[in-house]
Amino acid sequence: MLSQTVEYALRAMVTLAYHPDDLVSTPELAEMTRVPSNYLAKVLQTLAGADLIIGRRGVGGGYRMAKSAEEIKLLDVINAVSPVTRITECPLGLDNHSEHLCALHRRMDQAAAGVIEIFGTTSLADIIQGEDGPELPLCDTRQAQEVQQVRVQKPKSE
Repeated sequence: MLSQTVEYALRAMVTLAYHPDDLVSTPELAEMTRVPSNYLAKVLQTLAGADLIIGRRGVGGGYRMAKSAEEIKLLDVINAVSPVTRITECPLGLDNHSEHLCALHRRMDQAAAGVIEIFGTTSLADIIQGEDGPELPLCDTRQAQEVQQVRVQKPKSE
C-alpha cells in the first residue's frame, strides 16, 4: 500500500529519531537503513523541504531531525513523500458514481482513512519507545549484529 520511497523515508526518520542530537551523514544513514545512498539523498532532500529534518553540508555535515520525535507523526513523513488522499469522487469520472462511491472505491477510501488515522496518531517516539520499552533501530544492522553477538556469547543456564 505504501511506496518504497515512503518506506525509505520512514526508515530514515526512525533512525534519525534514535540520534536526535547528532548529525548523521547520508552514507552512514544509508548503511544503517539499507537504502541506496543516491536514492536516500533524494528522499532526505524531500524531507528537508518539508521541514522534518535539517541538513548541514560539508565536512562533519549530515542530517538531524528538525523537531522532537514526539512532534513528528508518521503521517507527516508519509505526506512529505507521497501524500495519502481520501477518495471523494469517482476516480474514473463516471456519471453514475457522482453522488456515491462504488463498493470498490468506498473500500479504498476506508483504507486511506485507516492509514490517516493510524499514522496520524503515531509519532516517531511511539515507534522508538516500543510497547515494551526502547527498541533497537529497525534497520541498524550494526547494532542488531552486536546484540545478536551478545546473545550468542551468553552462557546457557543449566
